[in-house]
Amino acid sequence: MLLQIFTTGGTIDKVYFDALSEFQIGEPMVGQILSDAGVSFDYEIESLMKKDSLEITDGDRELILAKVLASDADRILITHGTDTMAKTAEVLNAATDKTIVLTGAMQPARFRDTDAIFNIGCAIGALQSQPAGIYLAMNGQVFEAGKVQKNRDAQRFESFEG
Repeated sequence: MLLQIFTTGGTIDKVYFDALSEFQIGEPMVGQILSDAGVSFDYEIESLMKKDSLEITDGDRELILAKVLASDADRILITHGTDTMAKTAEVLNAATDKTIVLTGAMQPARFRDTDAIFNIGCAIGALQSQPAGIYLAMNGQVFEAGKVQKNRDAQRFESFEG
């Protein structure tokens, strides 16, 4: 299996500098996570942008879609910030011949208590087991695009009927 990975930034790749929450989006962490896990499949990582998801524009979403459509891979992982991940997933519905999973983290991958490693693992499992379609993998669950929202107060994603 060749897995194409596109990174966009978000909390998963954030680097914090002080207690006042000043941050930058650092280098993508997904490669380090997969290397540490000793995965036995081939993957390619391409960083498309380094943005907090609240800064991702419709133009950025069109770039993500164009990269997905141009990819030869039929299984694609996208790391993304959690605030607008569901919105980006809906834009990707034009790529229904591929299995695409978006994931991210509530805590940066560089933090000891991160959810990033678990979410990446869940996303990889979803990529291997779900039929073609667009999904989000967060909080130990796989959600269909268009039927999921972030519950900021509870710090988790939840299904709804779209």
